[in-house]
Amino acid sequence: MNSTQVPEHRLLAVLLRVALVAALFAAAWSVYRHLPPGSGGAFESDERPGATALRIVMRRPSADAAATKVPVQLYSINMTAARSEYDSEKRPGVRFEDFATRLMGERPSVTAELDERGEAVVVVTPGRWWVHAAALDGARELTWRLSVNASGREKTVELTPENAYTRAKRF
Repeated sequence: MNSTQVPEHRLLAVLLRVALVAALFAAAWSVYRHLPPGSGGAFESDERPGATALRIVMRRPSADAAATKVPVQLYSINMTAARSEYDSEKRPGVRFEDFATRLMGERPSVTAELDERGEAVVVVTPGRWWVHAAALDGARELTWRLSVNASGREKTVELTPENAYTRAKRF
């Protein structure tokens, strides 16, 4: 073998290796770009494609229940547990709202209002959410604190007297 051909072969082998790695990367990137929204994982730049449309529906069992607009709050933490933790030790100079905001991190609370039909749709990031609502049902006041696991494109949560957290008689 000629001694001048050996460096040429080495250079050709290095170039072919680089071309093979580049082709593999290009093929993987092409497959990744064609994945449906929400399944991209770490490289996704927008949160919305993986978001869940949470449909909240309140069923009014009695005919005399008032068809009023009902405010609903969604929290990414259990606010009752957060209040208990906040009250368990002194935190000079820290308000509960600041404490809860720090616990929620990047997922701020979401507010909505049920319309006259008792429905609302809110878009939330995937994960566990706590739905808080209060409404009048005739002579009773119903309060909800429901834990909901938001996943997929759409999820429905029904607020009924059976799944209410408290049912208090109104005087």
